[in-house]
Amino acid sequence: MIATVAKDISSTDTLTAAINPLRVLMAAGGTGGHVYPAIAIADALGKLNTDAEIRFVGTKDRMEWKTVPRYGYSINHIWISGLHRRLTIQNLLFPLKLIVSVIQSFLVIKSFKPDVVIACGGFVSGPVGWAAAKLGIPLILQEQNSFPGITNRMLGKHAAIIFTAFEEATSHFPEKKVQITGNPVRSRLTIADKKTALKAYQFTAETPVLLLLGGSGGAMALNEAMIIHLHTLHNHMNLQIIWQCGEKYADGILNRINLSNFPNVRLVEFIDDMPSAYGAADLVVTRAGAGTCSELMNLGKPAILVPSPNVAGDHQSKNAKALVDAGAAELLHEKYLDIEFAKTVEKIIGNNEKLAEMSKAMQSLAKPDASNIIAQNILTYLKKTWNE
Repeated sequence: MIATVAKDISSTDTLTAAINPLRVLMAAGGTGGHVYPAIAIADALGKLNTDAEIRFVGTKDRMEWKTVPRYGYSINHIWISGLHRRLTIQNLLFPLKLIVSVIQSFLVIKSFKPDVVIACGGFVSGPVGWAAAKLGIPLILQEQNSFPGITNRMLGKHAAIIFTAFEEATSHFPEKKVQITGNPVRSRLTIADKKTALKAYQFTAETPVLLLLGGSGGAMALNEAMIIHLHTLHNHMNLQIIWQCGEKYADGILNRINLSNFPNVRLVEFIDDMPSAYGAADLVVTRAGAGTCSELMNLGKPAILVPSPNVAGDHQSKNAKALVDAGAAELLHEKYLDIEFAKTVEKIIGNNEKLAEMSKAMQSLAKPDASNIIAQNILTYLKKTWNE
């Protein structure tokens, strides 16, 4: 029977002294969708066990290398990278990278001596999780999406517990190991009050604010749609716009548009101050990654979701379905962006009653205690294991 974990686990059962000192190795990388849930779990574990030593494993060339230290955690690197869809030199190097990364993972584990390894997805989780299993270290998985990534699917048979956010994901794992908890969201992710948030962007309170999020690396399709519809959105609809485009797309965008013609557009490569961005926004346009959907739910932000068609099992469409069915979001397929983008925004952003209804629906789907539930269950499992 699959365990669906209740939201009302007693807060008094902190388990602070259950395992002391606790050493935790977190494996997550590639995108914010994997890294931020790992940070959320690490934060929750640190609160429950204040003497815990928590370390991350990632890669030097992806966002975790800069992001994890900003949250106060140390990080080791391994060489692994993902496979490309076409034949590249990187693909030819993959077998060598995998062997080296497994060796590096063994060395990190032998040196750090963790009590538990928590893998939150991304290709970095593969070598670390496999090495942990071979060394007899308890392995915990956290799967964000309705269709699990290949790394977590492969590690499932080695895991002691598998935490999932969507019931649809459970069929891909050993049933007795699965607990449905919702996705962990960064405890430090809050929402700034509207006045403070608008001031941060030098916006006025009289004009609606559209926030476009392309994910940690940006989204080319969303950027192209914004370029096509920018004149309509800015000049005809009179919107204020926060446009997160991704580092690799910024120069190309600036070569194609003259930002001086759009004084109410704030083009940024990456947003560090998410509380202000969310606080200022009346409507969010974004992909439907599980982490982003969970943040929208916890913050009650209405959204237009544009699922990426280039993901395993079309899991972003499945992620978006629950939000759309609840009336919390509008679905816009990527193939219709060129035609429907501005129309879809206009239909929602000028309707305060609809925005309020969508916000309420978003909040009704939230599972804000997911991080604490996961952390408590990990500590309970470890305590039980140590006492056997």
